This record gives sequence, C-alpha cells and structure tokens, in this order.
Amino acid sequence: MTFAESINTCLKQKYADFNGRASRSEYWWFALLQFLIFLVLSFITGGLINYETGEMNGLGAVIFVLAILALIVPAIAVSVRRLHDTDKSGWWYLISLVPYVGGLVLLVLMVLPPKEPNRFGDTPLS
Repeated sequence: MTFAESINTCLKQKYADFNGRASRSEYWWFALLQFLIFLVLSFITGGLINYETGEMNGLGAVIFVLAILALIVPAIAVSVRRLHDTDKSGWWYLISLVPYVGGLVLLVLMVLPPKEPNRFGDTPLS
C-alpha cells in the first residue's frame, strides 16, 4: 500500500472504523504522516514559545490541540485495526497506558507480521 492510499484509507474511508484489519504499511505510513504534521507544526509554532517560562503562547497551543483532535480518532482506529491484523483484540491498545513498558509492548505488536487465518476478516492487502 502506498503513502497516498494509506492516508486516504485512514482519513477518508475508515476515519472512525474500528472493525477489520490494517496492514503494516497502512499503519506505518499513517504514523509517518502524524510525525511529519507535528514536526511541521513544531517549526511553525516554534516562534510562539516563551523560552523563559517554557510555556507555549495561545496560538501555538490552539494549533496543536486542533491537530491532535483531528488525528486522534483515526490514529486509534488504525492502531486497533493493526492489532486485529495480528489477531489481537483492540483492547490491547490500552497496554500503552502502562508506564515504561506499555509503549514498547504496543510497538512490538505493531511490527508483528499478520496472522492468517484471522477472526477479524480477510487480509487487508487482498
């Protein structure tokens, strides 16, 4: 799956779809998009940070909050679908709330190859 196809799937076709499966490429292309968006926003709002106090001034905070709100639902949805691809329940996403090790466990689950056959449907690349 290409970058454009992955972004189209995550942001348009399956914005809040927690059913089915997502391939590794779909998940990682969307993760790259999120990283790039927040990197660009960091550069744009970098001039809006008060370095003496470490606080972000109003406009920068609003821009970041809007970006987070726009991307949080599709990010969780593609993560749940990726877990389904490895034949894990979407509830495994909550392991990321465990301090220190939760994020690492979730990372390992996201890089696992797909499991066939699978109770969550056909392979996403078919």
